[in-house]
Amino acid sequence: MPRRTPSGRSSLEMLLAPARRIDLGKRAGVTGGLLGVLCVVAEFCFLFPHVLVSNDGRAFYVEHLDVFRGILQVSIVVTFLLGTFSVMTLRSKAHGGIAMALAMVALLLGGSEAEPLTHTPRAMSAGLDFFALDLLVLGLVFIPMERLWGLHEQKIFRAGWQTDLKHFFVSHVGVQLISFAVLIPVQVFLSWAVKLDFQAHVAAQPIWLQFFEILLVIDLVSYWVHRAFHTVGWMWSFHAIHHSTLQMDWLASSRSHLVDVLVNRFAGFVPVFLLGFHPSAIYGYLVFVSFHAVYIHANVNHRWPYLRWIFATPEFHHWHHTSDDEGIDKNFAVFLSFIDVIFGTAHMPSHWPSKYGTTKFQPPETYLGQLAYPFQRHEETPYG
Repeated sequence: MPRRTPSGRSSLEMLLAPARRIDLGKRAGVTGGLLGVLCVVAEFCFLFPHVLVSNDGRAFYVEHLDVFRGILQVSIVVTFLLGTFSVMTLRSKAHGGIAMALAMVALLLGGSEAEPLTHTPRAMSAGLDFFALDLLVLGLVFIPMERLWGLHEQKIFRAGWQTDLKHFFVSHVGVQLISFAVLIPVQVFLSWAVKLDFQAHVAAQPIWLQFFEILLVIDLVSYWVHRAFHTVGWMWSFHAIHHSTLQMDWLASSRSHLVDVLVNRFAGFVPVFLLGFHPSAIYGYLVFVSFHAVYIHANVNHRWPYLRWIFATPEFHHWHHTSDDEGIDKNFAVFLSFIDVIFGTAHMPSHWPSKYGTTKFQPPETYLGQLAYPFQRHEETPYG
């Protein structure tokens, strides 16, 4: 039996307490640093809205300006408190000091009272607001979710999270550039299809029905594009980046090569453009996919009996990412798992995958290394 101290705590507990404080101090410092970066990004969005804020969202922000100012103020205070706790807990003051410094920079830039310095609308903007808000909201939703229903025991800041955060940043800040790269070719070459007679009938359907039709149409196309990325050698070199993550969580969903992203968005947009769905149904789809794509990668043990054979779930998609032999080249659907049932590629046994990643090789872990990997010469291997 561990010897008890006068305070009633065992000697083992006394030994573990400092380690626990150090661990909490590191987490607080890193979390405060990340939140501090978002605060500074938000400040620049307030100062230069016509350059950095997405055009589609600007009117919404203006309408709810007090709410966003309140969120920014709370975030700055939390950043400073996390940094202070880290400084008081750790011998190294680097992480906590950076968090506190970022909070001070945000305050010096105007804090929650920052006023715009630009007033001229631009045709394109950077979309920094989309990055900051999405990372904040998704982090607040999925980090607690993974703590409560974690499938695998792993750290929040697990190996490779910095690389995935860079993918997240590029895909969100570059959302307008990526959209233009997809929209312009489609609109140029398919402009003749804008006023087809049946499109009016499609757009006149109930919005909820159009939403499910969009899921079906896009997933039928995406299923075959996805299979091609797994079976065509040069395509797999790009898609292998997405499969290179060794620990699944909500942030892992962002790890994708830009070529992979462009091809999939192009393939999905063409049928939606040709069929002429109502914008409200398309917006509903975009909101759904922004959550669903993250959820199916999350480190959660949700199984969803029965429903998992209709809609893609974390269990369904984890089997797609496994490097276990039984799960190779299975579960290609993005939204509707019954598509894999129809084409004989569904796999959902009673147990979960034991490991993830590629099998024959492992792409580099750095962001730039992953971008360059498909263009480098390397041994041709089967599915990784």
